[in-house]
Amino acid sequence: MHILERSSPNHGPRPAGAVIDMLILHYTGMRGAAEAIERLCDPEAQVSAHYLIDEDGTVWRLVAEERRAWHAGVSSWRGRSDINDRSIGIELVNPGHDWGYRDFPEAQITALEALCRDILARHPIPPHLVLGHSDVAPQRKSDPGERFDWHRLARSGIGFWPGDAARAAAPQSPAELQRLLAAVGYETPQSGALDDETRQVLIAFQRHFRPARCDGEADGETRAQLAAVAQGI
Repeated sequence: MHILERSSPNHGPRPAGAVIDMLILHYTGMRGAAEAIERLCDPEAQVSAHYLIDEDGTVWRLVAEERRAWHAGVSSWRGRSDINDRSIGIELVNPGHDWGYRDFPEAQITALEALCRDILARHPIPPHLVLGHSDVAPQRKSDPGERFDWHRLARSGIGFWPGDAARAAAPQSPAELQRLLAAVGYETPQSGALDDETRQVLIAFQRHFRPARCDGEADGETRAQLAAVAQGI
């Protein structure tokens, strides 16, 4: 695939011996590609990503994969906070929830699938570690959001989606919900109560695995899907 080059100064070395085993997807949350690229290449912003994909399918490389881009910020997955050290970040041009969130165009998703296949051919990234920014930072971030089709991505061999067979028993109590969310990988309070932080984690889970309703409520469908995800990964 053809990739355009625009070098961002916002990167650093990965730690010695670091293995790239995560792929993190974002939306830009800005009004267009030019504005997003300028910010990701602005040394004062101190943010970046390895790639950016415009809505027309144009792919830009901003940081070389062997370098540590600054895309995940304060984040955690399965108790590890070194997300930037071990991940590749891809930004999808989309206004996001603050500027008129809309569907991701076919050309953009087709380009994303091709880019992801290239990346997965180079790095040992398991399906369950293809994640959204909101997965690893549920208290701060909402991208790529509920309009992003994670199920389609998994059907094309990128990422994880649970099957329907042999589903585990759905969690019932808040403590069970919290335990399973943490088992999947989310940084989740273990308070035994459906508190505000836990609701934010549930919203992140819903955005990824149950996007039809992202309200932080532990309804039956959300609980069943959580059990299926926890069983399948």
